[in-house]
Amino acid sequence: MAKEEKKSSWPRIKNKKAFHDYEILDKIEAGLELKGSEVKSLRTGSADLNAAYGRIYNNECFLIGCKIEPYKEATYNNHDPERKRKLLLHKAQIKRLHTKLEQKGYSLIPLAIYFNKRGTAKLELALARGKKKHDKRAAIKEKDLKRDMQRYSKY
Repeated sequence: MAKEEKKSSWPRIKNKKAFHDYEILDKIEAGLELKGSEVKSLRTGSADLNAAYGRIYNNECFLIGCKIEPYKEATYNNHDPERKRKLLLHKAQIKRLHTKLEQKGYSLIPLAIYFNKRGTAKLELALARGKKKHDKRAAIKEKDLKRDMQRYSKY
């Protein structure tokens, strides 16, 4: 008999605005360099990815603007909620991302933070291009049409 896959009980923190505001071109999984209190805060699900983005400085990738709330039960030396967090990627991945980001219109956007089976925090990162207002409207109209078609196909 096949083993059942163990599903993680920890929350998956998503960036819901990313799919609305950006056209996702490529997805990458990256590790996060976190402090102990940040990990505990993530396990309680208290983080915000809506204003976050990725940047490359000196051949290192960083997550900027991600707000992880201070852990309530931690001591006085808690972490800074909006500090830059280093992303753990291979050099080849960073180089490939850097060449794409040099082109106009491309951005690194975090899609989700989750814990894998081993219990380590991972970040789902996307190479994306911003949508124009008319593109967003077209996407909403397309979703509505799909929903209507599914609704009528039931009967």
